Amino acid sequence: MLETIWFLLWGVLWAGYFVLDGFDLGMGTLMPFLAKDEFDKRTIYNAGGPFWDGNEVWLIAAGGVTFAAFPLAYATMFSGLYSALMLLLFALIIRGVSYEFRSKVESPAWRSLWDACHVAGSFLPALLLGVAFANLFHGLPLDEQHVNQSGLLDLLNPYGLLGGVLFVAMFAMHGALWLAIRATGDIKNRAAAMAGKLWIVTLVVVLAFLAYTFVHTQLFGNYLKNPHLFLILIAAVAGLLASRMYLAAGKYWKAWTGSAVFIACVALFGVVGLFPAILISTLNPAWSLTITNASSSPLTLKIMLGVALVFVPIVILYQAWVYKNFSGPIKGEGEMEY
Repeated sequence: MLETIWFLLWGVLWAGYFVLDGFDLGMGTLMPFLAKDEFDKRTIYNAGGPFWDGNEVWLIAAGGVTFAAFPLAYATMFSGLYSALMLLLFALIIRGVSYEFRSKVESPAWRSLWDACHVAGSFLPALLLGVAFANLFHGLPLDEQHVNQSGLLDLLNPYGLLGGVLFVAMFAMHGALWLAIRATGDIKNRAAAMAGKLWIVTLVVVLAFLAYTFVHTQLFGNYLKNPHLFLILIAAVAGLLASRMYLAAGKYWKAWTGSAVFIACVALFGVVGLFPAILISTLNPAWSLTITNASSSPLTLKIMLGVALVFVPIVILYQAWVYKNFSGPIKGEGEMEY
């Protein structure tokens, strides 16, 4: 029972990270396409500035839960995907530094350097997260000792790349909607128009991803055995359609919320499809890591659950306060920090 609870919490933490940091990554990815001048660039930085570091708490929490609740899965995952995860880490570091360093020197060349770092540090994590999770959904060549027999280039298979494209498209649409909420003037209109175009791209890619998933993975097995689980996919469809409907009506907050529901349900769809496995072995299903053979002791899981029940609500309340107080429209230079 405790293993199941922590598996679901693990999935919820990843879903929360994708929803919250997804719009930051999406805005950074879109900056070359939406920002026409220095004011537009500063608007994009300031649209995400108060939130990006708090959003990444969920990434740390998801990694921490993997380490503490499922240590064997953590060891296999982080060693087997070491190169990809190091690229992800360096990209996130570069993006974080770009927020702080960009305005330290009054030089166009200096700012251009950090703008390029910001774009790369936003695009690469979105792509790498999609590639990594698609490969987790498909399975990895784990041997009897749970050692991953593939390398970095093996992750760049058609399904992995399709997952990467899906994450980039989802996050970019999510980021465009957030920018439409916070920006004013022409860039607000450009962001809303871009969100509409990206909605179509996301729809096409997610349909292709689901079709590929049905044919080439085992994720739909749990859903076919328990049809009520299809409510997750129904919620994802509802969120995507609601996002389009509210975007057309100019109700950007509701459109962003619909996008958030869509992203969270896409993540949960994959996690629930994996259950009870965490890492599937494509060499032999018996060598897969599950919530049973990869988990910590019951005492560890029980203590962690008590800690989580105390501190996670505190984090949620703090972030809710931040969003409530700093998510209003950016009206001019006087409100910009970055």
